[in-house]
Amino acid sequence: MNDSINKTSIWTNQIVYEDNHIIIINKLPSEIVQGDKTGDLPLSEKIKNYIKQRDLKPGNVFCGVIHRLDRPVSGLIIFAKTSKALSRFNELFREKTIQKSYLAVVKNKPPKKKDTLVHYLIKNEKTNVSKAFNMPNKNTTKAELEYEVIGSSDNYHLLKIKLLTGRHHQIRCQLSAISSPIKGDLKYGFDRTNEGGFIHLHSYLLQFIHPIKKEEILISALPISRDPIWVYFSKLNQVLKH
Repeated sequence: MNDSINKTSIWTNQIVYEDNHIIIINKLPSEIVQGDKTGDLPLSEKIKNYIKQRDLKPGNVFCGVIHRLDRPVSGLIIFAKTSKALSRFNELFREKTIQKSYLAVVKNKPPKKKDTLVHYLIKNEKTNVSKAFNMPNKNTTKAELEYEVIGSSDNYHLLKIKLLTGRHHQIRCQLSAISSPIKGDLKYGFDRTNEGGFIHLHSYLLQFIHPIKKEEILISALPISRDPIWVYFSKLNQVLKH
C-alpha cells in the first residue's frame, strides 16, 4: 500500500471481511464512522478513498453507513458498497436479525457471573447521556442485554456482552447502572479517563445471514491495540468462544 493511500485511508489490517456488497472494518477508537462537527475524516470517506485507489476507479465510490459505533468504542462495523446492500442491511438491522457481541473491561465485578440486564433508558439530548431506570417511566425505552464475566485480572474484569436491543449508549449506561462502569468511561461513572480518550468497549462479533448472498457470516476480531489491558485479556483463549 503506497503512501498516498496510507495518508487518506484505512490500514488493510483493519479490513476483516469484504465482498462485492459490503466491507467490514475493525474500527479504531479514535475514528468516527461518519462526518461530524469535528471535521475529522470519517471512516466512510477513508473507505471510499481506499477502494478508489486500490481498484483504480475513475468515478465516485459508494460507501453507505449501515450502523454506528461511538467514537471512543472500537470494533466491527459494516459498510455497504452498493445502494442495494445498504437497503438490505438496513432491513436486517430493523428486523434485529444481526447478532452483535461486545467485550467490555470493568473495574467493579458485576453481582452475578452471568445475567440478563433489563432497564428503561431515557436520553438527555443536551448532554448526550442516557440514564437507566429499573421501571418504565414517561419517554423511556426498554433496553436488554446479556453479559457473562469471562476473565479477570488483579484489578479488572472482562465481560462478554450480547445486545438484545440497540439503544443510545446502551452498554455503557446499563453497566454503569449496576455499578460496573466501563474502564475509561468518565461519562458513565468511571473515575478517570484512558490516555487518548478511548474506553474499554469493543464490538468483537457479528453474525448474520447475508441478505444478498444468503450465506451465514460469522466475523470476530480483537481490538487493534497495544493497550496492556486489552493485550492481557486477548491472551485468554475463552475470549473468542462464540
